[in-house]
Amino acid sequence: MKILGIETTTKFLCLGLYADGLFYEYNLEVGRNLSALLAPNIQRVIAAAELEIADIDYFACGLGPGSFTGMRIGLATIKGLSIVRNKPVIGISTLDILAKNADSKDRLIVSALDARRGLIYCSSYKYEEGALRRKSKYLLLSLDEFVKKFRGKIQVLGDAVDLYGGQILTRMKDSSVLDKDYWFPRTHNLMELALAKIKAKQFSSALTIKPIYLYPKECQIKTK
Repeated sequence: MKILGIETTTKFLCLGLYADGLFYEYNLEVGRNLSALLAPNIQRVIAAAELEIADIDYFACGLGPGSFTGMRIGLATIKGLSIVRNKPVIGISTLDILAKNADSKDRLIVSALDARRGLIYCSSYKYEEGALRRKSKYLLLSLDEFVKKFRGKIQVLGDAVDLYGGQILTRMKDSSVLDKDYWFPRTHNLMELALAKIKAKQFSSALTIKPIYLYPKECQIKTK
């Protein structure tokens, strides 16, 4: 079994390949150059493993929430590859991928990404019977709402810590934050989650999969 996975909703391109038991991962800070760098790097990684796109059985993609442009570019690329090869797609929330960076067994883990406009994309997780389980919906909250929502011992990670880490530590008793080495999705987490979903037969088609938008649909064109 061979899986190609990408996560493009932050400033990093996470590109992974699973091929018959072996993981290959590639991480690159792309900033605003994602559209120019994505296809060439997919080709480079596939070629380095001595494979072709035709060899891929499943395509996986981070669904956000995150950069609108990044989500669209990544998902459009995966959809295109899936349609051409007639292969299934596995969609995974960026917040789920991020949460696996943490390993706290006695605290609620909270993924928190900067959503701009003074808001935070977030969700909470907890290890139960050795597995990381999501404990809340995917949320778009202000800092005040974030502080009220998550109680008790919590561990926060994600680039929202860069903006709000000091206030989180001050206002939320028993809270801790992880440093910037843990703020962005990692490719091996994406691939592990994709593999688990495939084993559970939780995959979609290119025609049905959608990104996770938490903002109101204010940017859509309304027709009369």
